[in-house]
Amino acid sequence: MAWCSLRSIHVPTVDVGLLRTRSPLAAVGGVVAGSSFLRSSSRNGSPFACLSLSTSPGNKRKTIRIKEAVATNKAPAALGPYSQAIKANNLLFVSGVLGLIPETGKFISDSVEDQTEQVLKNMGEILKASGADYSSVVKTTIMLADLKDFKKVNEIYAKYFPSPAPARSTYQVAALPLDAKIEIECIAALKA
Repeated sequence: MAWCSLRSIHVPTVDVGLLRTRSPLAAVGGVVAGSSFLRSSSRNGSPFACLSLSTSPGNKRKTIRIKEAVATNKAPAALGPYSQAIKANNLLFVSGVLGLIPETGKFISDSVEDQTEQVLKNMGEILKASGADYSSVVKTTIMLADLKDFKKVNEIYAKYFPSPAPARSTYQVAALPLDAKIEIECIAALKA
């Protein structure tokens, strides 16, 4: 059997046998106190423990934080069962964004340049709704319908991200939702 909580952080080594009792757990210095754990099965039968705690500056009380969905009507709604973005552990994970006009749900145009501009405007609205901005972005992933558009996309992309630019991966993919020319997702660091 294995035990797991909702999130993980670095904690001192803990005797996993203690976790099997579902009793409150305490550690020296009050690092872990009264934590509850979820139980799950493990394929190989080896015990696994994972604990999630966070604190606010000046607040000595430890709390378990849950992921938080971010939504704004200033960017296109998700096309499926996913969130526009998720806040977790002072990070923001923005789902892939398309060059759709939020009010109509239609592409701004068929050109990769226009779609790239709209993607980045939509992403900016999601970042803003999350309390972040382009300078908070630490990683982007760009998916292109045609890698030949790489240079065109770079010219527009460079206008949005201040130096140092975020880490980035760019891929040509077989297809994108709604036959988009481009989709971009990102990860941003949030202020604590």
